[in-house]
Amino acid sequence: MRELPGLAVILVLLTTGCATFLAAGHVQSGRRALLANQPETALGYFQQAAETDPNYIYSSARFPEGVWTYVGRAQYALGKYSEARRSFERALTVYKDDPMAQLYLGLAMVKSGDLKQGFAQLQRGLKSVSEWIDYLNYSKPSYAYWDPRGEIRGEIEKTLAMIGNEKVESAKDIIASAEWVGQEVEEEIDRVRRDERRQDERDRRHDFRRGFSFGARFEH
Repeated sequence: MRELPGLAVILVLLTTGCATFLAAGHVQSGRRALLANQPETALGYFQQAAETDPNYIYSSARFPEGVWTYVGRAQYALGKYSEARRSFERALTVYKDDPMAQLYLGLAMVKSGDLKQGFAQLQRGLKSVSEWIDYLNYSKPSYAYWDPRGEIRGEIEKTLAMIGNEKVESAKDIIASAEWVGQEVEEEIDRVRRDERRQDERDRRHDFRRGFSFGARFEH
């Protein structure tokens, strides 16, 4: 009987690990659908992930994005702006520094007609995305760069300048530009991961050649 508490802990850990694994799979499937412009299919996967592990945070290429952020993004793509707003707000209660939740919360607020607060939130979200990209490049600059040509950050600066003008007639341009940033960041995750895999492969080949060369010299 004394062993039961330890066994219970092990079972909890196994259950938690399994939930995280399942959530990760659902998010991966949802991301593929979202990037393929299939938001309804994506929403189904993301909701399954949220039900499985509501605190799950997807991290690829070191960029964090919570499961509720993905739920909200699919809802946003379907025009369900009020629902999306609630999902982004929930995402920020799980992880307050989620850059995409901050960005899309601003978009959902603007789309819902809350222009003043929405644009203020959108500014915070755009700055957060830009700061994350700078941080990722600074923290590991020699591996795989984010936004190497500066296109995403350039668009962010342009969008921030438009918001700063506070022209209501430019709202459509601001929304379109911010949505482009969100889409590009999601695609950049996969581009950076491909670069990382290629770098890993080059490193393995380099290490293999060094090991072979060292062994040959040693034998000689």
